[in-house]
Amino acid sequence: MTQKIALGADLGWVSQLEALGYSWIDDAGNVTDPILRCREMGVNAVRLRIFVNPPKDAFWKKKEDETCMLGYCDAESVLAVAKRVKELDMDLMLDFHYSDHFADPMLQDIPKAWENDTDEELEGRVYGHTREVLKLFREHGVIPKWVQVGNEINPGILLPHGSRKTAPKQLVRFLNCGYDAVKEVCPDTQVITHVAGVHNEEWCMPFWDNFFENGGKTDILGFSYYPYWYERLDTAFYPEWYQSKKDDQKMLRGWLEMYQQKYQKPVLIAEVGGEDTDVDGTYDLMCDCVEVLQSLPDGQGLGVFYWEPEVCREILPDHYLLGAARLVGDKTLQYTKVLSAYKKYI
Repeated sequence: MTQKIALGADLGWVSQLEALGYSWIDDAGNVTDPILRCREMGVNAVRLRIFVNPPKDAFWKKKEDETCMLGYCDAESVLAVAKRVKELDMDLMLDFHYSDHFADPMLQDIPKAWENDTDEELEGRVYGHTREVLKLFREHGVIPKWVQVGNEINPGILLPHGSRKTAPKQLVRFLNCGYDAVKEVCPDTQVITHVAGVHNEEWCMPFWDNFFENGGKTDILGFSYYPYWYERLDTAFYPEWYQSKKDDQKMLRGWLEMYQQKYQKPVLIAEVGGEDTDVDGTYDLMCDCVEVLQSLPDGQGLGVFYWEPEVCREILPDHYLLGAARLVGDKTLQYTKVLSAYKKYI
C-alpha cells in the first residue's frame, strides 16, 4: 500500500502579493484563490512562516543591493492565511524563524527587541514567543499539524548566543524551549527541526550529532533540498564529489534513509524547488521527491513542501527564480504544471 504523505506548498508571499494587487488564474483563464488552486493541483498541506517583529511594509534590505519581499509574516497576518488553509481542509505547518526577517544558514539574526538579552532571557523569549503565537492560533481554532522550531538552523539560532560551534549546549537549550512551548499549547502537534543541505553530510551531521548528544527534543527531522543550487555550488567547489552523485532520486533516498536510521526519527523535505523556467525538470524533481518519501520503510517519510510556488522571478525585487508560476498579464499569475505532479500520488 502506498504511504500517504504531506504534499505541501509554502505560501508565505500570498497575502502580501494579494495586497499589492496580484491575482492568479486557473487553466481556463478564470481568476481563482491561489490556495484553492494549489489544492486543486494536489496540495494537501500548507507551510507558513512566522517572524518576531517584521518591518511593517514587509520588505527587507538584506544587502546594500538586495531587497527581499518577506510576506506578511507577523502572527496576526499569518493567522488570517492559516484560517483560509483550514477552511479548505488542508493541513498546516508553522515555521518559526526567531528573527525579524528570513533566517537561513547564512543569517540567524537576533530580533531587534531581543538584542541585549542574556542567554537565560533569550530562552524565555523563544519559549514565550512560541507559546503566545500558538495560543493565538488555538484561540481561533487553528491547530497546526506541525511546527518548525527554527529554519535552516545548521549554524544555530540567535547567533552568536546559539552558535553550534561556540555555544553548542546553549543552542540545544534554545531549541528545547521552543519544543516545550509547542507541546504545552498544542500537545498533539509534531515538532520539526529543520536544516539545509540534505545532500551534504558534512554540513548536516555535526548539527544532528550535537543536537542529540545534548538532549535535543524533536519529533521529525526536516531538510531543504535544492538541486538547482547544489549543482552550481558543488560543481564549483567539489566537482568530483558532485559528478559521483548524479542519480538524484537514488541519492536522495540514500541520504534520507541514512539520517532516519542513524537518529531514529521520521524525515520530511521542508523545502524544495526548481528553476521556474525549467517546468519539465522541476515537475520530475517533485515526482522524485514524492516517490522517495513514499518508499521509505515503515512510513518514515512524512512529506514534501515546495517553497513558494505561487511566484516567478519577474515579480520579486530579488528575482528569486525557483517559483512555479508564470506571469501571464498585468499582475496576473498562473501556476505551471509543477504542483500537479502531486495528483499522481493522491
